[in-house]
Amino acid sequence: DYPVKGVSWYEAAAYAEYVGKSLPTIYHWRLAAGGWFASEIVPLSNFGGHGLWPVGSHQSISPYGTYDMAGNAKEWCWNAVGNNRITRGGAWNEPGYMFMSWDPQPPLDRAPTYGFRCVRYIAETDLPKVATGAIPITEGRDFAKEKPVPDNLIAIYENLFRYDPAPLDSVIDFAEENTESWKKQKVTFNAAYGNERMSAFLYLPLKATPPYETVVFFPGGYAVQQRSSHDLDLFGCDFVVKSGRALVYPIYKSTYERGDGLETDDPDSSARYRDHLIEWSKDLGRTIDYLETRKDLDHEKRALYGISWGAYMGFILPAVEKRIKVVVILGGGAYPYKKPPEVEEINFAPRVTVATLMINGRNDNIFPLETSQNPMFRFLGTPEKDKRHAVLDGGHIPPHDQMIKEILDWLDRYQGPEK
Repeated sequence: DYPVKGVSWYEAAAYAEYVGKSLPTIYHWRLAAGGWFASEIVPLSNFGGHGLWPVGSHQSISPYGTYDMAGNAKEWCWNAVGNNRITRGGAWNEPGYMFMSWDPQPPLDRAPTYGFRCVRYIAETDLPKVATGAIPITEGRDFAKEKPVPDNLIAIYENLFRYDPAPLDSVIDFAEENTESWKKQKVTFNAAYGNERMSAFLYLPLKATPPYETVVFFPGGYAVQQRSSHDLDLFGCDFVVKSGRALVYPIYKSTYERGDGLETDDPDSSARYRDHLIEWSKDLGRTIDYLETRKDLDHEKRALYGISWGAYMGFILPAVEKRIKVVVILGGGAYPYKKPPEVEEINFAPRVTVATLMINGRNDNIFPLETSQNPMFRFLGTPEKDKRHAVLDGGHIPPHDQMIKEILDWLDRYQGPEK
């Protein structure tokens, strides 16, 4: 009833050959998966960290009748990138955007999330070499040779993020209680631009004593693809409130019901991207403005915790939002794309000086260790004694149990153990 898991690429390829089949190329896998229906497939799929499902049990079906190509067990494909082989589909303990992401891994690895499926080609000899060949490694930016802009320019850039104080006109839209762990509130208040309203969800622990230590969350790119926060997915952050801390989940511009046509979180050199990043910073600021009106929250050691896209933002936002005192970056690094200098992460990272924890997978294909993770850790302006780079085995999002321990240990150290 369950997918085979914990096998290496060599074992998967050997089994496929033994039964007269093959591992699919990444192109055949992509077509069968039906990624153009990702917005319908992913919500029905097994993402979010709760273990394997029986195959087909939740109707995560792709257009050609294959089950669970999104989530559950990630799948080995034939093609190589350097010395690694590509996995696709994402796993039960990863975010939904991994469905259509490449994730090259060492072919000898037998991680408990690695599975496979087979394909039988009509005429394997007719496959073009471009389909079965290795994927060329594209050269990105060499961050070791780049330098942040001087302080006088940063002062000008930071002024772009400033907004004028204004009434919040906050309203608690609803409150509901999860009797096991938390009480949930949805709050709406005025944004800092465009006469817009924004919202934030507060998860308040039931078994802790106020004022609660507070962690503000910034999600991964999956939030840009979703159109409703009605059933908010707490992937990768539910353990925060279970530890006795208040978890705050703002609905940032372009995410969930605040979608505005932005299709991806990937940065680029456009003025539109620059303007969005400034709006995300202002959304964080207005959220903190609201939190400071609450007597049940601790305002002294407020943390910012981001995953993937949110982790990338962790190199920028704490430099301009000084009310953040602790930072946790999970699955983040430097993007190779060129951005306007006023929102370029290497310009802001040296101005992040608060306690910062970076957690990465050793085999992260989105933010590679040597060319992306390590340079950003060096750019951080936090004193060496107050920053840590935890490199764990795994891909873009490392194993949950290990990363949770790292994060809670860090919060205990810099926020203090919860009461």
